Amino acid sequence: MTAGALSYLLALLAYLLLAILLVTAWRGRLTGLLAVVAVVASLPWAAVGVVAGMGVSLSDGLFGSVELARNGGWFLFLTAILVAEYDRASSRFWNVAAWSVIALGGLLALFIPLALPSIGLAASDRVDVVLFAGILEAVFGLLLVEQVFRNRLPARRWEIKHLCLGLGAVFVYDLFFYSDGLLMQHLDEHAWEARGLVNALIVPLIAVSAARNPAWSLDVHVSRSVVFHSATLSGAGLYLMAMAAAGYWIRLFGGAWSAVLQIVFLFSAGVLLLLLLFSGQLRARARVWVSRHFFSFKYDYREEWLRFTEALSQGGMNLPRAVVGALGEIVDSPTGMLWARHEGGDFELLERNGLSETRISTMRGEDSLVRFLERSGWIVEIDEWRRSSEVYENVEMPDWLRDSSAFWLLVPLVNREELCGFVVLGRPRVPRSINWEDRALLKTAGRQAASHVARYLSDRALMRARQFEAFNQLSAYVAHDLKNLLAQQSLILSNAERHKQNPAFVEDVLQTIRTSVDRMNRLMAQLRTGVRGGELSQTDLEALIRETIDRHADRAPIPRVEILAGDLLVNTDKEQLRTIVGHILQNAREATGPDGSVVVRVIEEAHGVTIEIEDDGVGMSDEFIRDRLFRPFDSTKGLTGMGIGAFEAREMVRRLGGELAVESKPGRGTLFRVYLPRRDIVGRQAACVPKPSETAV
Repeated sequence: MTAGALSYLLALLAYLLLAILLVTAWRGRLTGLLAVVAVVASLPWAAVGVVAGMGVSLSDGLFGSVELARNGGWFLFLTAILVAEYDRASSRFWNVAAWSVIALGGLLALFIPLALPSIGLAASDRVDVVLFAGILEAVFGLLLVEQVFRNRLPARRWEIKHLCLGLGAVFVYDLFFYSDGLLMQHLDEHAWEARGLVNALIVPLIAVSAARNPAWSLDVHVSRSVVFHSATLSGAGLYLMAMAAAGYWIRLFGGAWSAVLQIVFLFSAGVLLLLLLFSGQLRARARVWVSRHFFSFKYDYREEWLRFTEALSQGGMNLPRAVVGALGEIVDSPTGMLWARHEGGDFELLERNGLSETRISTMRGEDSLVRFLERSGWIVEIDEWRRSSEVYENVEMPDWLRDSSAFWLLVPLVNREELCGFVVLGRPRVPRSINWEDRALLKTAGRQAASHVARYLSDRALMRARQFEAFNQLSAYVAHDLKNLLAQQSLILSNAERHKQNPAFVEDVLQTIRTSVDRMNRLMAQLRTGVRGGELSQTDLEALIRETIDRHADRAPIPRVEILAGDLLVNTDKEQLRTIVGHILQNAREATGPDGSVVVRVIEEAHGVTIEIEDDGVGMSDEFIRDRLFRPFDSTKGLTGMGIGAFEAREMVRRLGGELAVESKPGRGTLFRVYLPRRDIVGRQAACVPKPSETAV
């Protein structure tokens, strides 16, 4: 087979494959029909080229007919794309222009050459007319390509960019081919042979544009894996060809060291190719590129946006749960949890929907995972991280996230380039994989959800600030009353010292009053200055707990102590720790009947000490713990309670660098866990603990 026949055979096969794809995917749209017509019209042109390349003699009229049919098909297709951007009058002009050029081309390429012999003109004149017709069609084709690209909206030029480049290159080649033939009075044989291969090379460009335009009705149903590996092999082949050419150049001009340099260069190129092929990030980016450029979108983004917006704005559902549900609905995940950044910069578990309880409820802002999400903003597929963590820069996962198979995706919530939280989604109802489009949609939806979460956190902080503002106003009145009470107690103390009838009784009264005065003085100082707590110091934990229990031994049930530790020295604020234990003990005893049980355990751990306070009282529901337990000024005790005990205890624990967790079941009792770091652990966290002068009530 000659070079010309092989060249046009490749063009015939390429156009035939493209025609099959377009015909099978056509859904009745006019633009799609014209695309099919243009591609099908190129098949006879390529077939005639194959026959001519094999040395078979064909008539000039046949060559002119198939040439005109091919060009006319592309003219009509380009005109249909062009008039879509114009009004009716302009559309009529371009339609008339296209048909006029087709008619003029037929006149020049078919009718006149056939009529010239009858009027006695030479064969060279017939060739000139045919070549002039080819030049005219090439120029008009370039004009159409230029108009299509220029009149396309800039934001949509990516849809037809490859088509314009491909057809523009073909028409430029035809212009050169026919102009050279007209100048030299004969067509160049090598240029004609290469013409088939040139037309075959633009078929992938046309296919890319067809895939980007749903109106042309081309859905590529080729396996993503096949396309990806084909693209990888093609890229590797081109790379090796380029390296071989470079090696040949080194061998040719390298002098005495040419052979050695060529071997070293080719070896280095091979090693570099292997590194590129085995790069996890490069493979991931290649898959995204293939999916974006060769496959249709699988989401109706308008419907997704409307559904997501409606889900976030529904009434009757708290926002954290709505965010988890709306993000999970995108990928059919029914479970999830939301972590949000609180005022201290760390992250707390704000919502847990359908997932088992984690061992922790807070995450440090300096954790490896948090820093990675802040830096990259990526969607993390946990299974993919387990398979190849280098894709995610070898980020370290928390134990609870790494060890559980229930978690699937991690979606960051980024608001104004700042990470305000993240959502952990559970497994979908039906096992599925995610691609670049899922990640892009989740990332965009996460940004929209982040703005709602940020506003939710701001509203909550504002409400809390207003509540504390009201509390501070109340404190001013309380301070005034306490001042009067202090004056009365001081007067009683001074009179009692002059009237001692019963020394033992009076001494006990004096001691009680002194203690009362000292405590009221401290309370007055705190209310006046807004300072809560004191300096950190080594504290005997067992002695402090027993002292606190003695203060709460006035009625049943009397708390019982279980010490499961050795060295119980903790570097902490003694007064705040006494207040924490006292708040929890008071709540436990009030929730437990006289015949109930309250147990205080002290457990030594590797890096700290855990204080457990457990009762068998009425217990609490998960909803109460999530929505009300730590909400300030929300009390279940009526007028006798202010609702700040649990909230104050949790905030104090956090200021001490620890953590407070709660487990409870209605009717079965409650377990509070207070974890405190000790010794060198506290020393390393000292920079994060606010100074007493900076800690407000």
